[in-house]
Amino acid sequence: MVFFYNFFIFKETIVIHMLVKTFSSAVHGIEATSITVEVHISTGTKYYIVGLPDNAIKESWQRIESAIATIGFRMPRQKIVVNLAPADIRKEGSAYDLSMAVGILAASGQMPDRLLSDYLILGELSLNGEIQPIKGALPVAIQAQKDGFKGIMLPEVNAREAAAVQHIDVLPVNNLKEIVSFLSEEETIVPLRLNIQQEFLNHINDYDVDFADVKGQENIKRALEIAAAGGHNVILIGPPGAGKTMLAKRLPTILPPLTLEESIETTKIHSVAGQLRAQSALMTIRPFRAPHHTISDVALVGGGSHPQPGEISLAHHGVLFLDELPEFKRTVLEVMRQPLESRSITISRARSSVDYPASFMLIAAMNPCPCGYYNHPEKECICGSAVVQRYLSKISGPLLDRIDLHVEVTPVEFNELASSRISEPSTSIRARVILARKAQEERFFSSRAIHCNAQMGTKAVRDVCKINEVGKRLLQAAMEKLNLSARAYDRILKVARTIADMEGVQDIQNHHIAEAIHFRSLDRENWAG
Repeated sequence: MVFFYNFFIFKETIVIHMLVKTFSSAVHGIEATSITVEVHISTGTKYYIVGLPDNAIKESWQRIESAIATIGFRMPRQKIVVNLAPADIRKEGSAYDLSMAVGILAASGQMPDRLLSDYLILGELSLNGEIQPIKGALPVAIQAQKDGFKGIMLPEVNAREAAAVQHIDVLPVNNLKEIVSFLSEEETIVPLRLNIQQEFLNHINDYDVDFADVKGQENIKRALEIAAAGGHNVILIGPPGAGKTMLAKRLPTILPPLTLEESIETTKIHSVAGQLRAQSALMTIRPFRAPHHTISDVALVGGGSHPQPGEISLAHHGVLFLDELPEFKRTVLEVMRQPLESRSITISRARSSVDYPASFMLIAAMNPCPCGYYNHPEKECICGSAVVQRYLSKISGPLLDRIDLHVEVTPVEFNELASSRISEPSTSIRARVILARKAQEERFFSSRAIHCNAQMGTKAVRDVCKINEVGKRLLQAAMEKLNLSARAYDRILKVARTIADMEGVQDIQNHHIAEAIHFRSLDRENWAG
């Protein structure tokens, strides 16, 4: 910390020239950068903020002045220059209010500055000095710990989130007065400490839905179990009320539990987006995102004038559910094709480029036609064949190519609905899924890019998904008889490999291929858009 003191006598008034440094943080993507807030007070009357501040920061003078006056201090009537360094990084948001206010009070001699270099200070000020929540507390705390700060001072509502980072003092504060008293060593603030492992384990199964609630639909449950075991994307096609949405909502309950590393990465994304629940420490269950079909392409993949993560990133390590798939704008669906392959999204702007992770399972649902009753066992479809074809062709071939399992959902019969038989719970299905995933982890141990069967590229498919001559003839016959497109070949092999993993066998057998073909029967040439 550097301090400069110069004293001048001017009209019998002592003018102090002083430079004080406090520390804050800027979030870029899901990573944070520590920011030095330099406050210099000298002769003059104007206030300046430099270092690429946005409008929210430029408007902070009124909030800071009112907050300082409210807690019984004074705003210096001199020239105040605040520099946010490094000056070539764009600073956005109101979280710098607190560090600037503390810097002004220290530079004007109204509070000591001895402890300022130990803490990162963030928070938006209200006019009465109270502190409002911020976004991105978790990545900020992670970076503060890396940069060697003793602690971080931030709004109480964000404290549990930041306390997920170990070996750093997280000081929850409610107003500016508390911070001044603490830094003046007049009062103490007890650091918030969490047993993050225990916190994580206590809530790892906090789902409010279960597959035990689902009557019938054994074929669909089997398809979703295969999807979960191999990380495959799924499309469910069936009439209204058949249970497509209900089944999709239960998919996260059979996925393997989040690891602590996955939980932290997922929490960072939701923290940056400001969508973490109040008083939450970590996300302990896999996210399930279900955007409405009126969503824009920017809201889906992320972006905006100040880039924010979109739905595909908020679904990272979880499930993205697109209900009524043909009703989404075609441009919205097409921008999702690249992230489905790369499992990340890069948002480029004139001044910067931001990367957000987007490794999610896609579950899509749709009616088979506009009226919803094409191929219904009881109700008659009123749509002509051309109308049905035009409706189905809204899903482009390249997007359909990235969906491994196509499943036809039929309505549940009354006897099944009225049955008192209890269905298999999610915990039992999840146990089988975990065993299959362990086999894949061992298989792809040396690969950093592949973690499950769905992520295999063409070369990996050739190496891992070998089939015998009988299997080849079976696959050839199915492709010719069902008029399957060539793009279905690799997908069928990937799904067959997952089914083999679920049975715990080394080689793909003929009945594995047959079942995989069964779940691709809707991938026909006349679906291509």
